[in-house]
Amino acid sequence: MQADGARWQLASLILGMALFLGACAHGLHSSDAAGGEDEEINAYPTNYKPEILGAMHAYLNDPTGIRDAGISDPSLKPVGSAKRYVVCLRFNAKKSGNDYAGVRDIAAVFIAGRFDHFAETAREPCAGATYTPFPALERLSR
Repeated sequence: MQADGARWQLASLILGMALFLGACAHGLHSSDAAGGEDEEINAYPTNYKPEILGAMHAYLNDPTGIRDAGISDPSLKPVGSAKRYVVCLRFNAKKSGNDYAGVRDIAAVFIAGRFDHFAETAREPCAGATYTPFPALERLSR
């Protein structure tokens, strides 16, 4: 029984270290450090919808029962001091139980054609975005 506890502690420590090191390296790319923009970093995200759906499972406490889901097409927008492909999302997710938090906008940021992170402050990159229905987001399950 004590061995299981030790394994759990070791696994937790390794996971914590991985998350810490990942956070330190998050968003650091050689072209960013040099201040250059290259085509590889800003590759068009061809599989953006499946990547966003996968990320939403981790992002939301309860990914079920989403309402009013909308998505924009990818477009190059300023993110920090660089331009990145951004996909804007609009949705109403559950807060707890059957209570909904209200409609909100977030921006999915892509680097090298792959999902990188969600930006909570989507006001600037998503200003004027045109949303189309995103029923796949409304059908998410646990």
